[in-house]
Amino acid sequence: MQIARRQFFSLACAAIATTAISRIAAAQAYPARPVRIIVPSAAGGASDVFARVIAQKLSEYLGTQFYIENIGGANGNIGMGRAAQAAPDGYTILFVNLALAVNPALYDKVPYDPYRSFDAVTLAVTTTVLLAVNPKVRAHTVKDLIALIKANPGQFNYASGGGVGSPAYLVGEQFRLSFDLDLPNVPFNGTNLAVGSTVAGHTPIVFVAPAAAIPLVGEGKLRALAVMSKTRLQALANVPTMDEAGYPGIECDSWGGYVVPAGTPKEIIALLNHEIVRILALPDRREHSAALGEDTVGSTPEEFAEAIKLAVEKWGKVIRAANIKVN
Repeated sequence: MQIARRQFFSLACAAIATTAISRIAAAQAYPARPVRIIVPSAAGGASDVFARVIAQKLSEYLGTQFYIENIGGANGNIGMGRAAQAAPDGYTILFVNLALAVNPALYDKVPYDPYRSFDAVTLAVTTTVLLAVNPKVRAHTVKDLIALIKANPGQFNYASGGGVGSPAYLVGEQFRLSFDLDLPNVPFNGTNLAVGSTVAGHTPIVFVAPAAAIPLVGEGKLRALAVMSKTRLQALANVPTMDEAGYPGIECDSWGGYVVPAGTPKEIIALLNHEIVRILALPDRREHSAALGEDTVGSTPEEFAEAIKLAVEKWGKVIRAANIKVN
């Protein structure tokens, strides 16, 4: 009996050792074939453009093709669910935005767990939300705008790009709830549509990602009142933060980053982190991001995991307070 037991344990240990060696060997040979990067939105959007630039550089640096697969739908749920089901071998990477943290509170059911389905690689880029108005609106400060809305109930609404649950929508609802404003939302599927509606005067107020609005602010077609970040944007240096405008607490640090299916070898995660961070540090990459109102980051996996956790908690509270649900 004891001999049989020893043989069993010897075989079990050998199997474990063989599996570990195989995983290490696979990680050392990585990447041995093309790697797909899932972008859970349609081609042509900001996330898609950003991810394609990084994919091209990864292909150059690692000598293997990194290619984009766009899987849109359900505010990113379909693509994120597909990535969660992929093999944890490093050959599927997911570029995510704030929807990863927002959707579990927004939907009754999502096809992934924001904590358990993925291992973080790096927080790649951060951006924020801009509050702007049509130039005909008689408000040059946030204080002016709040007073104007309160004095004219039922007369104002706001546009948000990205649909219900987007960072622009969520910070707009936070703004509305914070000041008890009669300010209905008009959601648009894209940031350009939201901005275009405000430029045309159909929706006099807009909460939007800066990239789509910066050129129009420069042309005088929009008036920027505040940014929802902790510090001013380089591309809009004259526009105050909400804190500087006298309203601390209304912030939105939206982000984009890379994750992989949970259980991906640590060696592969470390390699991907090193290469993506190196790409993000390139001067032309930083300059391009700054012009769009973005900041490149390049965090550790642990730092990105913590950012996801904080976002799940923060926006979950906002969504529940506003009673927002998507069927």
